[in-house]
Amino acid sequence: MDSAHRKTNKSEQKSRKFLKSLIRKQPRDLLLMIGTGVSAAVAPGIPALRSWRSCIEAVIEAADQLEVLHPGDVAEFRKKVIKDRDLLVVAHDLIRKMSPRTGDAKPNFFQDCLMEVFDNLEQHIQNPVVLQSILRLMERGTMVLTTNYDNLLEIFGQQQGKPMESLDLKDKDKVLQWAKGHIRYGVLHIHGLYTDPCGMVLDPSGYKDVTQDPEVMEVLQNLYRTKSFLFLGCGETLCDQIFQALFLYTVKNKVDLEHYMLVLKENEDQFFKLQADMLLHGIKVVSYGDSFESFPEYVEDLTTQICKQKSPDAEQVDSTTLLGTSCVDCAKRRLGDSGKDHPKRARLPDNGMQTDGIVKPK
Repeated sequence: MDSAHRKTNKSEQKSRKFLKSLIRKQPRDLLLMIGTGVSAAVAPGIPALRSWRSCIEAVIEAADQLEVLHPGDVAEFRKKVIKDRDLLVVAHDLIRKMSPRTGDAKPNFFQDCLMEVFDNLEQHIQNPVVLQSILRLMERGTMVLTTNYDNLLEIFGQQQGKPMESLDLKDKDKVLQWAKGHIRYGVLHIHGLYTDPCGMVLDPSGYKDVTQDPEVMEVLQNLYRTKSFLFLGCGETLCDQIFQALFLYTVKNKVDLEHYMLVLKENEDQFFKLQADMLLHGIKVVSYGDSFESFPEYVEDLTTQICKQKSPDAEQVDSTTLLGTSCVDCAKRRLGDSGKDHPKRARLPDNGMQTDGIVKPK
């Protein structure tokens, strides 16, 4: 075997290493945070799914093609997308430009542009591996929320016969049910969904509106305290204003939490700096490889490892197992090797505790 081949195999083996603290999590103890990287992997033919910037660029292009914006405005917005760092402001101005001058967002041409951008999503699903992995985890109790505007996961899940449901923060009752684990196949879109443009969070006032309900804020923040978030395809999620408002800057003692983020390792120095920085937020950064093409397979393998874990509720353990074989052997030695006497069956304490101090699953 030549050195180049050995190096490749070593790299592949290294990329398949998983943190024990992650793969030993029960699926029900995880919450998947899905970003644009998932949609980009699933439907690479739709540029708008690749990033927030790409989405705005696609809307501007659709507005130009549909002739719902003056050519001068189209040119101006294209410049803003390239130059402006605050894309939220650009999106706000773009929406207002295509809306009536009454302060009301309905009706507007923005919705038509979104429908053009995300038209026939189901026909663009090319690589469903990541979606299949997510559904496997959802079947076992993993919750899912996303910053994405698309419903690719719901579309694919329905194709597999799952009762998928799209939720947004403005439907309080549904959010509370979801947070309690009562909607197994619910996907919470914290920015809203493209099919309901009026519920999309695209401007500063929208961010303020969805964080004003203390009950919703409390249940969501409790999830951040009690679940392990697994960030998939979330390149800039931690910079997102609504994510910061809901979780990052409102939950105390974050360093005591244990969340995980899968990232592309393009530059080693930047990667290890990100690792160190994110530990301060209770987030363990893990590399899925140095190529985006590695992402789907890594997620699939990771899901397989997690799903191997047996649920404590499903384990039926008898008293022999609780004592362990070494204890049984000791009992036999104490009684002698005659085989005439038999050790008495050990009794468990009345409080349901094992003799070794481990709580017996109820």
